[in-house]
Amino acid sequence: MRAWTICILFTVFCFGCNQSEEARKKEAEAKEAEAHLKWIELALQNYHSNPDDRPPLNIVADLSEIADGSNQFALDLYQQLQTKEGNLFFSPSSISTALAMTYAGAAGETEAEMANTLHIQMPNERLHEGMKTLQDFWRSPDPSKGIKLNLANRLWGKESFEFQPDFLRVTRDQYDAELAQLNFAQRENARQTINDWVEDQTENKITDLIPKGAITSDTRLVLTNAVYFYGTWRDPFKERLTKVEDFHLTATDTIKAPLMHRVDEFQYGDVDDIQILELPYGDGSLSMVVLLPKEVDGLADLEAKLSSPNLQRWMASVRDEDEVRVFLPKFKTTSQFEMSSTLETMGMKSAFDPDAADFSGMTGGRDLFISAVIHKAFVDVNEQGTEAAAATGIVMKLAAAMEEEPKQPPVFRADHPFVFMIRDNRTQAIMFLGRVSNPLE
Repeated sequence: MRAWTICILFTVFCFGCNQSEEARKKEAEAKEAEAHLKWIELALQNYHSNPDDRPPLNIVADLSEIADGSNQFALDLYQQLQTKEGNLFFSPSSISTALAMTYAGAAGETEAEMANTLHIQMPNERLHEGMKTLQDFWRSPDPSKGIKLNLANRLWGKESFEFQPDFLRVTRDQYDAELAQLNFAQRENARQTINDWVEDQTENKITDLIPKGAITSDTRLVLTNAVYFYGTWRDPFKERLTKVEDFHLTATDTIKAPLMHRVDEFQYGDVDDIQILELPYGDGSLSMVVLLPKEVDGLADLEAKLSSPNLQRWMASVRDEDEVRVFLPKFKTTSQFEMSSTLETMGMKSAFDPDAADFSGMTGGRDLFISAVIHKAFVDVNEQGTEAAAATGIVMKLAAAMEEEPKQPPVFRADHPFVFMIRDNRTQAIMFLGRVSNPLE
């Protein structure tokens, strides 16, 4: 499949404007964009509270539909990846964004299969415009309010390789994906250039995303998405209260692990033998949601039930609780996946077949296919907050248990395996999703 050779020309419009005028213009544009996002955010809140009401703008309904489709894809993907033993962590938002950019160049059966896998049910123009607004939301939290979220997309195309203007326009305008031209004949240099960019975008947390051998002389295009998140808890845990306690790997196997402790007001739910806890970051625009089975060995049952309808029902049970006793382990983990076979299993078959792939929207011909989808993610949860990073690369080649009295506050003791996610509360989109089986891994 084609390497995206996206040439982006930056033109500085200074005609008759002095520096202060240009600065004022940029400041005004930034304020206008911020106000527009805030208006959409308020409209989204009303739409989620009253889904039967007609949304004030199509973009509001589109954002909700895109986020819902992204969440369905996230949970479908979790069901495929959860067979892996041990801890699990990935960013469905990173993967779906990289695939959405690829989808912009798909046609025919390949396009239909990708739409079905990604739960896309709207015209392409609305999808990509909605993805732009969604990414603007994700970029909007104020670092001074305890949340830092970096998102970046990039196209890496073979030198002198030509792409369709419409494909380059969509990836540039809607995904801020600039095209960098590389000499893929110099495989190691090209690989290192891409990996250095990913490392820089993720604050050095994701290294060596593209492994040796992934890039060959047949490589025409590499699409990358990187996301970095650092959030401080709205109410941090006190380090002096963290104690080494039992963590039950199974009903019979126990290890010692540091459990953080806090008694406070939380968003808390209890339904279907599952406890739900929401821990907000910073200004509350993002939060961690922990799904804890009540039984020590209840993870498999929870994972079997993990679907979009069930998740919506579980989250609907969450309420403000005046006081919850929370025990949560500190943990740090890294996961890496080559997702080609997984995505094929989920329905994206022709995209990986040199004889069947149709990415004519990229090149005008059917001469590209996806040779690899590589994803790597990192998360660190401690008393101060959470640091998480993820990156996705798509390589395209040329075809050739504590008991409490009834009046006691609820106890949320995460001393056994659980599922967790980091989500954007404004759009309800899942940014990161994972499982802790062993906090010491």
